[in-house]
Amino acid sequence: MGLFDFDSVPAADALRIIRRLQSDGFVAYLAGGCVRDGLLGLVPKDFDVATDATPTTVRDLFGHRRTLAFGASFGVIGVQGQGPTPTEVATFRSDGKYSDGRRPDHVRYGTAEEDALRRDYTINGLFYDPVADTVVDFVGGRADLAKRVVRAIGDPGLRIGEDKLRMLRAIRFAAVLGFTIDYGTAVAIRQFAAQVKVTSGERIGAEMRRMLGGQGAAVAIELLADTHLLGEIWPGLESDRESLELAARIAGAVQPPDFVACVAAIVGATAADPTATIDQLASHWRWSTDEREGVMRSVRDRDRVIAAERLAWSVVQPALVRRHRDKVLAAAEAWAIAVGGDLTGIKFCRQRIANWSAERLDPPHLVTGQTLIGLGYRPGPAFKRALGSVRDAQLDGLIGSEAEGIAMAVGVLREAGATPSV
Repeated sequence: MGLFDFDSVPAADALRIIRRLQSDGFVAYLAGGCVRDGLLGLVPKDFDVATDATPTTVRDLFGHRRTLAFGASFGVIGVQGQGPTPTEVATFRSDGKYSDGRRPDHVRYGTAEEDALRRDYTINGLFYDPVADTVVDFVGGRADLAKRVVRAIGDPGLRIGEDKLRMLRAIRFAAVLGFTIDYGTAVAIRQFAAQVKVTSGERIGAEMRRMLGGQGAAVAIELLADTHLLGEIWPGLESDRESLELAARIAGAVQPPDFVACVAAIVGATAADPTATIDQLASHWRWSTDEREGVMRSVRDRDRVIAAERLAWSVVQPALVRRHRDKVLAAAEAWAIAVGGDLTGIKFCRQRIANWSAERLDPPHLVTGQTLIGLGYRPGPAFKRALGSVRDAQLDGLIGSEAEGIAMAVGVLREAGATPSV
């Protein structure tokens, strides 16, 4: 049917909602990003509906048990369909003043045209009527899609000034879609760049994940620098041209695209103090604990996987059995490609992972802490050192039995002056 085939559950849910609203005499369209993506031949992730029915009417039509008022103050109701995620149904509106540079102080329900005019960029201001198979364009979005340009709706300074996150969204759209940014829009972004930090860390982090985790990551780095945003959200990276160019090359070399691997590779290559930079970005962009751990581990393990074929297996093996090994390898490979380095170590690691069984890659320990406790030794620095020595010897093929491991551990403990308790 027209722009979409509506075979997917989210698309089918949205179509059913639109048909129901229209059958009851309301205007209802698909809105925003899904229309943009459909016109570009891309598969949308979400299908949002816009209508002149008020939130109260939407809930009355679809029933309170099937609806969620998760954005009712902005006219947004979630309607539960066949899929696990409710479809967002938003009432056409116009926005009041944005006093905090993040969200409107108030909204007023209005017409489809008013709703289009309050949106950020022309390519996001399109509607699509799937019943009539008609694109509704009040803002010149189709022309800008054809020109492949990101252009603010109306006065760029007004649009950007209303919500500072729109600056990062413009960069993301341009980078991910391969578009250019309209001159007037770019001027406005540079004008307001220093104010981007009024936006919450969560929202900045979400945009950066999508930028640096996508195919346009290299372009995103360049555009962030060109619009003066990079220095505000990633201090120091733009300090010299060489580091900036290296960061862009690294971002383009991360394949498949991955946010954690991209950030880790750039930090490892450009930061004077990687740990401090990681802590700063993790705080400012509101990373999860897992993201921070993945970046930190990828930075720390880079050199050992780069030189893996020349190192003892006991040095390399820990990096290949930890949870973030794929990100470690992706970050190391991107760095090596960007600097023209040797990929032999990376290939060595990937061959081991592909060809060795899980048990061979990470065999059971010959000696454990419980083994030494059973022999009367107490945990402590020497205890830990003994276990590490045994594990290294096991991985390097120097010992192969529990008895050999115990003998080695006891020898290390004795050298350290440790004696078993009686």
